[in-house]
Amino acid sequence: MSITATELKSNLSRYLLLAATEDVFITRNGKTIAKLTSPYQNKLDIVDSLYGSIPSDITMEEAREERLDKI
Repeated sequence: MSITATELKSNLSRYLLLAATEDVFITRNGKTIAKLTSPYQNKLDIVDSLYGSIPSDITMEEAREERLDKI
């Protein structure tokens, strides 16, 4: 869910409750500036979602170097 900073200020308690079940992205001038998320979100789900983002045929060092080359 995406909301404006003004909407967050007006209804903070509502969005704090909602953040327990889903991520809430806060925008200002059309750009995302923050994210509310639950501290109890299952960390294994996050790891699973990242699985495969680094090819299995390269090392972590090679992946880091490749990332730094793009910056």
